[in-house]
Amino acid sequence: MTKVKKRTAIKSSKKLPSPFSIYWEKNNYILLIVGIVITIIGYYLMSVGPWNSNESLVYSPIILFVVYVIIFPLAIIYRKKRQQSTEDNKQ
Repeated sequence: MTKVKKRTAIKSSKKLPSPFSIYWEKNNYILLIVGIVITIIGYYLMSVGPWNSNESLVYSPIILFVVYVIIFPLAIIYRKKRQQSTEDNKQ
């Protein structure tokens, strides 16, 4: 019978942080959740009533446009300015 060799994993002393934990903060997650909730409201308004109602033809597309063009990109791009960088500029 052949002998089975155990492979030992090389453990690195440096643990790389997740890129999302560095960038995404509480505000980003809140904006993302608000965007998802408003998107659901927009699609619900689109389904209410007959196909030619004001909710389906006017309000819903405006709400969905605002969510897809403003809120979702803002949730991805928004980054709070840090206090430390402004203090470094003063010195």
